[in-house]
Parts: sequence; C-alpha cells; structure tokens
Amino acid sequence: MPEISFNDYYSRQILFRGIGAGGQRKLADARVAIAGCGATGSAIASLLARAGVGFLRIIDRDYIEPSNLQRQTLFDEADAAEFLPKAAAAAKRLSQCNSKVTIEPQIEDLTPGNVEALLGDCALIMDGTDNFETRYLINDYAISKGIPWIYTAAIGSVGVTMNILPGETACVACMFPESQRGAAETCDTAGILNAAVTAIGAKAAAEALKFFVGSKDLMRRTLLTQDLWWNDYAEIPADTVRADCRCCQQREFPHLSGENRPHISLCGRNSVQIHEKSKVIDLAGLEQRLAAHGAVRRNEFALRFWREPYEMTIFPDGRAIIKGTTDIGIARSLYARFVGA
Repeated sequence: MPEISFNDYYSRQILFRGIGAGGQRKLADARVAIAGCGATGSAIASLLARAGVGFLRIIDRDYIEPSNLQRQTLFDEADAAEFLPKAAAAAKRLSQCNSKVTIEPQIEDLTPGNVEALLGDCALIMDGTDNFETRYLINDYAISKGIPWIYTAAIGSVGVTMNILPGETACVACMFPESQRGAAETCDTAGILNAAVTAIGAKAAAEALKFFVGSKDLMRRTLLTQDLWWNDYAEIPADTVRADCRCCQQREFPHLSGENRPHISLCGRNSVQIHEKSKVIDLAGLEQRLAAHGAVRRNEFALRFWREPYEMTIFPDGRAIIKGTTDIGIARSLYARFVGA
C-alpha cells in the first residue's frame, strides 16, 4: 500500500479555514504531554494524534482491565487480557492510526520527582488524570514554568473543562482552593457515561488545536460544565485570577515540592499504589519466586500476581498496584512479603 501523503491525510482539516495549510504545519511542530490515558486521556490523545499534533507524550501509571473498555476508546479486549500498560497500548494504536506523529509512551506515575522530565519540554499539558492531587501537581508546575494546560474531567454524565493560561486566566487553585480529595465522587461510586467522556474530551482537544494554530484569542476563558443526561450546561468566568490564590498570586507550590503527598487510590478500583522508585525489579526472577505462592503472569511491561483476595501488579521500577484493599498498611505488608522490603 503506497504511503499516504501529508496533504492527503489532512486534506479535510486543511480545508477548514480555522486551520488551513499554515495551521496544519504548526500542528506538525507542536509538542503535547497528556497526563493520564484513561477515559478522557484516550479521547484527547486520539483526536490530537489524528489531527496531526507532531509529538505526543502519553504518561500513565496504570494497566488495562475489562472495566475500562466501555469508555477508553484506544483499547480492546486483547489489551485487557494481556494487562498491557495504557501508555504502551495507546502509543501502539495511535501509531497505527497516524504514522506521521511521534508517540512517546511513559509508563510512569507523575510525581514531583519526575514532573520536570515528563512535562518540561512540551508547549501544552493536557489533563487525563483521575484525581485532584495530580491535577494540583500539574497546576503547580505549569504555573511555576508559565506553561499552559487544559483541565478536563468526567464523572457520571458530567464533563468539566477549563483552559489555564498562566498570566491570563485563573488557575485550578483559584477555582478549587481546597483539596478535592475525599470530597469528589469517582467512577467507582457514580459510574460514568462514555458519551460524556467523548464530548468533553472533544472540547478540550479543540482548545488545544486553537492554541497551536495561533487562535489563542478564541480559547474559552470559562470553567465549562455540561451534563449530557440531564441537559444541564453552565459556564463560570475564569478570566480573572483570585487575589489570594496561593499558586498563581502568592507563588506557593506545595504539591510541586511534594508536601503531604498522599497515597492515591485509583479510579474505579479498590486498590493502592506503592512507590519504590529506588528499587529495580528482576521480573523474571520474581516470577519464579512467586510461582509457589499463587498464580503469576508476566509480560515485557509488568508482572501480575494473584494471592486471594489480593491481586498485585509489579512494574520493573519497583512500583506496584495492589488490588483488593485501600488499607495502606495491608498494601505495604503485602509488598514487603512478596516483593521485598
């Protein structure tokens, strides 16, 4: 099959007067980091890759399971059966959709220790995360460096998005000054409508395209909320910073410095993540050791171990996700017992 030319691939988008040939060339030079590749992250990544954004770094700590497939459009049943990392599976799928873009998967948990390496060389950050702790970290970093980012979330039938343009708009800490941990519903408690994910992801992706083609003046300066089931729609002005904002006004960045960083339970799952970034794991050797204690499966990215009623997924850098508990003490005990102190 002959290679598809640049103009053929993007011909319909070039015809759109808001982009044109010049805008398409600007998109080809764009660099975007997508933090999280679950439901909203998958929708955003797919749209930006197909639109021709030249470089996408997809950052995600998690692996694919069957409950993801209802709304996470880049994955299929085979991916779930192989418990592939979301970042790796997404990169493979997007490269098949558009070989003209560079997709860089990072199977990582975004932390204060790696945020500079993962986000620092990109011109725009897209939010595909599932928790406010990580969003506050992104916000701290983006404001401290003057990098624009787009907050996006979906729960139930509701989607929310907001453009954060440092020096021009409010930031997430302006709009949500107190931690949302423990106050917000999750996919596990409220469920999620896949149409809500796709709709809000499309709005966020459109804002990203405006940014890169030179139509920044058309980017929305509001916090947008839309409910696809109950037909509610609201916009709150976000074009003015809050005078006492600890982030964009007082220049205090506690999440960037790692102050009081909590252990995070993942969206839609009864599980805890263990961080052991200084530990390097020989997965082949660990597979042999664990075989006598339960069922074990391994691929090039991770090892999965079942010891009823728990399930452990261990990554080569020492990180692990323990499913079956939200008790940090139990999770750490299991890690020490089967992986090592």
